[in-house]
Amino acid sequence: MPLTGSRLLTTRRSLLERLPNLDDQAKWQEFFDTYWRLIYGVARKAGLTDAEAQDVVQETVVGVARNIGRYDAKAGSFKNWLLQSTRWRIVDQLRKRSPANPSQTAGDGSKRDTATIDRVPDPAGEQLDAVWDEEWKRSLFEVAIDRVKRKVSARHFQVFDCAVRKHWSAAKISAALKVNIAQVYLIKHRLAGLLKKEIAALNRER
Repeated sequence: MPLTGSRLLTTRRSLLERLPNLDDQAKWQEFFDTYWRLIYGVARKAGLTDAEAQDVVQETVVGVARNIGRYDAKAGSFKNWLLQSTRWRIVDQLRKRSPANPSQTAGDGSKRDTATIDRVPDPAGEQLDAVWDEEWKRSLFEVAIDRVKRKVSARHFQVFDCAVRKHWSAAKISAALKVNIAQVYLIKHRLAGLLKKEIAALNRER
């Protein structure tokens, strides 16, 4: 089960209470909203359960908050720095598992045997790096989509969402939403431009 709804709010609230600079909660909430999908998704793909992945999200963000002053852009990208922080927390969660009970139940009810290392990405290996790159692109796309959604009308975003994420044809959108086909193309073009700007801004910020 993905980290959504009330469980996401609970995780965010718990995390914010642990941040070292409570006066800057807005900044760290924005950071959480930007990166929780990325960290959570990578942790799950590394073989962690839902609860373990939530812990990784919290520990990673708190660790970043406490150590961001030590981050040196000259030593490497923030993307790679965040990957290393996430990697350490994933390894910590794997170490916490009882050696006598290596099998964990995943969020989908299936069993994952941590003793069979080839079933999940090695937290210390290149496979996790590839997962990170994939999740990074997906995560920033979703964050950019959320930002666009807040800047446009609900009607226009609905048109854009149907075109971009549901891959509906212009004719189908026009019929379903009662929008002129020319408007569908205009809305899609305008919001696609906004989306590209948001993605570019996110990449500059990170």
